[in-house]
Amino acid sequence: MTVATLTNWTLGLLLGLMILLFIFRIILTWYPQVDLNRLPFNLVAWPTEPFLVPMRKIVPPLGGVDITPIIMVGLFSLLREILLGQQGLLRMIH
Repeated sequence: MTVATLTNWTLGLLLGLMILLFIFRIILTWYPQVDLNRLPFNLVAWPTEPFLVPMRKIVPPLGGVDITPIIMVGLFSLLREILLGQQGLLRMIH
């Protein structure tokens, strides 16, 4: 296994996991009574919150709804496609 293959595999797994966590975060916004500081919900909140806090400063709630997790799914999906997609930058290296 080459370094490039290992990097592609690891980065793909990490970006895919973050997209999945943001999707779970979107679902959790439908249930405002959920305490994000308690297990198992903090397993979703802990890795996603550092990305959402700066984004919330840029994008205010729209009609009282926090749309930043939706934006982050789009950004992470775009990043994954640019780096690892069929014509991605890291695919072109090897």
